[in-house]
Amino acid sequence: MFTLANSIASATYIIGFCDSLQDLMYYYFDGAKIIDGAVNDTRIVGTVTLIGVLGLAIVGMDWVTRVQMGLLFLLIGSQIDFLVGAIIGPQGDVQESQGFIGINSELLSRNMGPDYRKFEGHTQGFFSVFGVFFTAVTGIVAGANLSGDLKDPAVAIPKGTLAAIGTTFITYMIYPVLIGAATMRDASGNTTLYQLYRNQTMEDPDTPYNFWENPVFTNESCSQTGGIDENMKEPCEFGMQNSFQVMELMAAWGPLIYAGCFAATLSSAIASLVGAPRVLQALAKDKLYPGIYLFSKGSGANNDPVRGYVLVFIISFVCIMIGDLNLVSTLLSNFFLASYSLINFSCFHASLIKSPGWRPGFKYYNLWISLVGGILCLIVMFLIDWVTALVTFIITIALYLYVSYRNPDVNWGSSTQAQTYVSALKSTLDLNMVEEHVKNYRPQLLVLSGEVRSRPPLLHLGHLLTKNISLLVCGHVIQTGQSQRVRNSLSKQAYTWFNKHKIRAFYSVVEGTTLEHGAKSLCQLVGLGKLKPNTVLLGFKSNWRKCDKNELRAYFNTLQ
Repeated sequence: MFTLANSIASATYIIGFCDSLQDLMYYYFDGAKIIDGAVNDTRIVGTVTLIGVLGLAIVGMDWVTRVQMGLLFLLIGSQIDFLVGAIIGPQGDVQESQGFIGINSELLSRNMGPDYRKFEGHTQGFFSVFGVFFTAVTGIVAGANLSGDLKDPAVAIPKGTLAAIGTTFITYMIYPVLIGAATMRDASGNTTLYQLYRNQTMEDPDTPYNFWENPVFTNESCSQTGGIDENMKEPCEFGMQNSFQVMELMAAWGPLIYAGCFAATLSSAIASLVGAPRVLQALAKDKLYPGIYLFSKGSGANNDPVRGYVLVFIISFVCIMIGDLNLVSTLLSNFFLASYSLINFSCFHASLIKSPGWRPGFKYYNLWISLVGGILCLIVMFLIDWVTALVTFIITIALYLYVSYRNPDVNWGSSTQAQTYVSALKSTLDLNMVEEHVKNYRPQLLVLSGEVRSRPPLLHLGHLLTKNISLLVCGHVIQTGQSQRVRNSLSKQAYTWFNKHKIRAFYSVVEGTTLEHGAKSLCQLVGLGKLKPNTVLLGFKSNWRKCDKNELRAYFNTLQ
């Protein structure tokens, strides 16, 4: 799920890059275009860009790091450019007529409330906007995706992730406030009308000039409904409700904002395309699903997942062919929310069962916050698009059930394993408080079979008596001292045999000078609480007439 989300994310960022590039061509190069300046151009430019990003990923992490550092400096420069421009204010009537009037507390107050409108025939709301905006904050886990390339992931990932969250939060809180405090919602951009009203107002000393009454910012010059109004006025072209170039309008030097957009989108696209195959590679090594092991093999000194790159390229290419940023962003938000919901629930579950391997170092961590976060992610998924969320939910459940049914031979030290231990321990302790009753009697067998492969009929008889719903212990007495390695080998062979014959049983091996001594040890030591044998199953000694007397005596004493 996380790999798919990152694959779609790469396409989303590239589509965003194409949209910014098209705006740049339209405003600075007289509307230059390849075909239509719209979806088809996005598909062409997006495909070329995706090929370039793929080539960079295949070259290696060294070049990826260098390019990312260059893009970072470019992004920082564009942000400084925007902040400086917002503080300086408009530099002419053209900017003011397009809605940028400078930082104003009253304007901020007017813009503070919601104003959802129709877009592409649909009335927008909080969650439709959230679905598009959420993709801007999904890059905070890029460090975790590249954990295999970090020197000290345990230290670098928490610091880097928290720093990314903090920086992103501050940035995304400051910029909307600045835009809302300095830019009108709607503006026609008619500089002549703007100047005429301002000059007429200023000529009358009894009438103070008021931005809000200028026809450029009212329904008198353009429609503020998001479409053609009842008076057949065209929709407003400028203002933060209508123009995607608001930050470029406010910046000290507009073209640098486009450079920042290019840096942000390409940087995120590179991080997603590089990170997704590495997550898939780690998953493929466990052979959880048929055919997935193909993507576990890497190449080069850094074990780069080239096959994974190709798969992510194909998924991203399909999404780029859609060409609609809003549609792809909504789809991306759905998959990321599903991934975050699973991560939150995993943290909650590991904390709830107190897994020894789960020791979060963040001092403000609380398991209930993880649970609430997981539930909120699930709720928001359905509020954004319930059909896509339902399909995602069904796919996730199906993948989990498949893995549970297949029961692959992997050992992650997962919280599910810890939950099994905690549940077994609790049930065993609770069983001590249960009074025995004849209606609940179960034969709990200790089968003195020796090595499991030596007396299969005896074990099958024990299995027929217990039917996998009662305790069955296979006891093995060895009369010579054996190393722990040999004991572990015997135990592994025994459980392999049990699984092959679908017998649910335990295997216990003890040392004893004779069968009698070993059997007594097994009877005294095997079991835990009330889960201990109440019946001993022993094979009949068919050679009792010919065997050694000491051997016969030991067998008889064992029966006693």
